[in-house]
Amino acid sequence: MKTRAITAFFFTIVMLGSIFLGAYTFTFFYLILSLAALLEFFNMIKTAGIRPHRNVALFVATLIFLMIAGYHLLQFENRFMLLIVPLIFSVFISELYKKDKIPFSNISYTFAGLIYVTVPFCFFYSLGFIQEQATYSFHLPLAFLLMLWANDTGAYLFGVKFGKTRLFERHSPKKSWEGFFGGVLVSLLASYIISLFFKEINPFVWAGMSVLIVSFGTLGDLVESMLKRSLNVKDSGNILPGHGGFLDRFDGLLLAAPVVYTYLYLILR
Repeated sequence: MKTRAITAFFFTIVMLGSIFLGAYTFTFFYLILSLAALLEFFNMIKTAGIRPHRNVALFVATLIFLMIAGYHLLQFENRFMLLIVPLIFSVFISELYKKDKIPFSNISYTFAGLIYVTVPFCFFYSLGFIQEQATYSFHLPLAFLLMLWANDTGAYLFGVKFGKTRLFERHSPKKSWEGFFGGVLVSLLASYIISLFFKEINPFVWAGMSVLIVSFGTLGDLVESMLKRSLNVKDSGNILPGHGGFLDRFDGLLLAAPVVYTYLYLILR
C-alpha cells in the first residue's frame, strides 16, 4: 500500500503538470502515454501467440494523434484527416511480408489496439479544445480526471466498508454494487465542487458528465479485466509499482472519454 500510494502521488503530480503547463506539454504527454498504453496492449496480445503489427500500429497511432493535434492547435483543414485512410490500409499491406499463417488474427488485433487505446486517448485529448477551436483550456481534461479519481476512491472506500452484492463477479470478483454507488456519490460531489470553480458550464452538465464517467469508467475497468483474464495476465505491465501498467490505470478512461466527448460536444457546440 505504501508503494502504491507513493507511485500514485508522483504520477498524479506529473499528470496534473502536463495539464497545467499548456497545450504543447499536454499534447506531448498524452501522445507518449497513449503510445505506451498501446505498446502494453500488444505485449499482452503476444502472450497468446498473436503477432500484431506493433511497429506499424505505433507509427499509425502517432500520426493519427498528431493529425488530431494539428487540427486543434494549428487549425488544419478537415480534408487532411483523409490521410488516415492510407495509414489504415498499410496494416493490410504489412501483413503480406509476414510468414505466419494467421493474417486475420494479426490484422484484427492490430486494429483492436488502435480502436481500444488510441481512439479514446484522442477523444480525451480533444476535451481540451471542445469549448473553442484552437484555444486550449485545461478545465475539462482536469475535471474528467478528478471525477474519474473520485469515482475510484469512492468505489474503493464504500466497497471495502459496505460491499456485499457483487457487481460482475465473473470478470471482477471484488467489485460491488455498493462500491459502484459510492463512486457515483463521491464523483457527483466532485462535480459539484468543480462547478463552483469552473462556472462556464452548468452544474447539471457537470453532474451528467460525472454519471457518464462513473458508468462507462466502471465498464472500462470490467472490459480490461475480461481481456486480462482471457490471456491469464494479472497486470498489463509493471512500469507503475503497485499499480501495474498504464492500461491498468487508464482502463476507465478508454470507454468513458469517447462517450463524455460526444455528450459535451452535443451540449456545448
